Amino acid sequence: MPQPAATPSDPAALARALAVLAAAAPGDRLVVRAHHGDGARDALGELVARTPTTVSIATRRGTVVVPLDAVVAAKPVPPPPAPRPRRT
Repeated sequence: MPQPAATPSDPAALARALAVLAAAAPGDRLVVRAHHGDGARDALGELVARTPTTVSIATRRGTVVVPLDAVVAAKPVPPPPAPRPRRT
């Protein structure tokens, strides 16, 4: 059975996510899940900047600024796979 998603009322999960963000250096590849409207949204990319209240993630679609008070989960991710050669 899948585990329920972390919520702001899950202090241990939130503490782990914030610890990952605090330990990350600019250029580290991360995925950050944050509340957005009635759901959640993920930002996958490289950490660009961190302030006391936000993190900025450079995604394929542009830079996303995520407020830390909206963060639900965060974890480091490996680099993207190398592009496949074209088939001829």
